[in-house]
Amino acid sequence: MPFAVKDNIDVAGIPTTAACPAFGYVPSTDAASVARLRAAGAIVMGKTNLDQFATGLVGTRSPFGTVSNAFNDRYISGGSSSGSASVVARGLVPFSLGTDTAGSGRVPAGFNNIVGLKPTKGRISTRGVVPACRSLDCVSVFALTLADADTVADLLSGFDADDAYSRTAPVAVRHFPAKPRLGIPLAPEWFGDTASAKAWEEILDAVQKLGAEVVPVDFTPMFELARLLYGGPWVAERYAAVGDFMSAHAEDMNPVVRGIIEQATRFSATDAFRAEYRRAELVRTIQTRMATVDALLVPTAPRLPTIEQVEADPVAVNSQLGTYTNFVNLADCAALALPASIRADGLPFGITLIAPAWQDSALVELGQRWLNSRKLYLGATKRPAPLVQPRPEPPRGHIRLAVVGAHLSGMPLNYQLTERHARLVETTFTSADYRLYALPNTTPPKPGLVRGGEGAEIVVELWDIPVNEFGSFVALVPAPLGIGTLTLHDNRQVKGFICEGSALEGARDISEFGGWRAYLQSLQH
Repeated sequence: MPFAVKDNIDVAGIPTTAACPAFGYVPSTDAASVARLRAAGAIVMGKTNLDQFATGLVGTRSPFGTVSNAFNDRYISGGSSSGSASVVARGLVPFSLGTDTAGSGRVPAGFNNIVGLKPTKGRISTRGVVPACRSLDCVSVFALTLADADTVADLLSGFDADDAYSRTAPVAVRHFPAKPRLGIPLAPEWFGDTASAKAWEEILDAVQKLGAEVVPVDFTPMFELARLLYGGPWVAERYAAVGDFMSAHAEDMNPVVRGIIEQATRFSATDAFRAEYRRAELVRTIQTRMATVDALLVPTAPRLPTIEQVEADPVAVNSQLGTYTNFVNLADCAALALPASIRADGLPFGITLIAPAWQDSALVELGQRWLNSRKLYLGATKRPAPLVQPRPEPPRGHIRLAVVGAHLSGMPLNYQLTERHARLVETTFTSADYRLYALPNTTPPKPGLVRGGEGAEIVVELWDIPVNEFGSFVALVPAPLGIGTLTLHDNRQVKGFICEGSALEGARDISEFGGWRAYLQSLQH
């Protein structure tokens, strides 16, 4: 599969410039992220433009030119991963790599109607990435579909002993409820963009119709934390990355970028520690507020400006775009930018889901529910987005298991899956040669699935369960049930519940209902 790489990520034999030719060098080895993808068979098509040294959310700060919006070239693409988002939105590649420090993996996704997956810090190695703020940087993924973004992120994930900021993911995986509580900004600021304000109101209505509860949250601590990123000593991290180069080549840098990084000289080591203490206090407050909801739901950006508007006031407009993104990495959160709608003026409007570290999978599940409820196009193409986007294969270290009865979502034994950190992938059907029986004398009531002869397609749920949890799950399965291999309607084969034929004496054939849930509902009438 072809992909593109942001030009602050090393690809062996291809210059890395970070959008500053004088800084350029030709690496001899791939960045860790690129190496993982190439090992899986992916093909690098080329490098993509960016705001110089990944400093900006606009996509206009590059000597290689401004990257315009894929829908209307009068408008910005967003940055700093401008080119990576643009080539995906235009359908040139199905996915690309970006980076995200302050929203660079999310704002361009929102402005170009694509998915932007910003993982938990340390989940994906940043070895081989030109740092922006090394303690905050993440490699991010842009894709036309969430299924693709999630698959790529799983391929990229893993502890890297050669990356000092790499972290090992915990075993526990959280799942959001069917009717999640979503924290939204109490009084969102739109900076005069009425089209975005109207789109947001329409999105909130759609979210609530899906069953979610929206809970207004005071974002004051988030906004204060965000201001520390560029208004505080964290700008010194950018100086630590390129300060030596800037001292010798200031004239070769974009003047806006240089002006931002030069602010580092205003801060002392004492200022840095004081800011870190304040960051910790704010994060504790933010975590307390986020604990009252399942996730935060925010506009990816409050406005979509024209290139002319950015050129007229490059610093202020850029700052506005980071309203709902700048705090995320400082607060150690995961985030997922998603397409939401096309505004009345034909431009995209995007939303972002935010949750604490290591809740990436829960965000993907919730995001897929959202996308499956919308009639959207893939990026700037005219190809409709698929309404169902199942994972083609289980992630590494997992087994895909089909459940048919008491282990279905909301059923009495479903907890045996969730407490083992299993993850719901999709609802689908068996091949048409299965029969389903209501078994007598089982507590809680259970069905038996039997293959052979004339039958029917039976509804099953597919769950991905960690391999190290699978044995303890199987040990709980009572006779006459067992785990075997099921064939699905599309000829895929997965592990799943089967039943001994001897148990069918006195059992009721309920195949006509097409599934256990429908049968139970029939008993209530």
